Amino acid sequence: MKNVEKPDTRKAIRMTQAEASEWLEKGNNCSLATIGRDGYPHVVAMGYAVDKGDIVMTSFAKAQKVINLRHNAHAAVMVESGNAYHTLKGVMVRGRAEIIEDTEKVLEALSLVSRRTAQASGARAPNGGADVAVVNDQIVQQAR
Repeated sequence: MKNVEKPDTRKAIRMTQAEASEWLEKGNNCSLATIGRDGYPHVVAMGYAVDKGDIVMTSFAKAQKVINLRHNAHAAVMVESGNAYHTLKGVMVRGRAEIIEDTEKVLEALSLVSRRTAQASGARAPNGGADVAVVNDQIVQQAR
């Protein structure tokens, strides 16, 4: 039996843009992959928030992921769930990350991420969601 078409399983499991956006909105944590100076991937678990279609995270300026992004802005974010192969599901976003250092934007991002983290854990977010003492943090914003 030549020329028998095989079903395209990727099409069958691919999320629509709306489904992927909803998945990102509902996810709790993600894996952030950056590229180290040695060319190897550097993958870390991160809390995040979604702001107008952008994935927003916070980190200390001296963190390896931030150092990596200063040298190479290419990054990927993966939000997934499931324990067994047949239950695995996820969304990967690739793009160029932007490091934001503007104090007002840093505080806004800290507030977004802390509120989201508090919601996911069932805790109550602090007033405003951010501590002004943390202004020296850098914000990594994944552009889409």
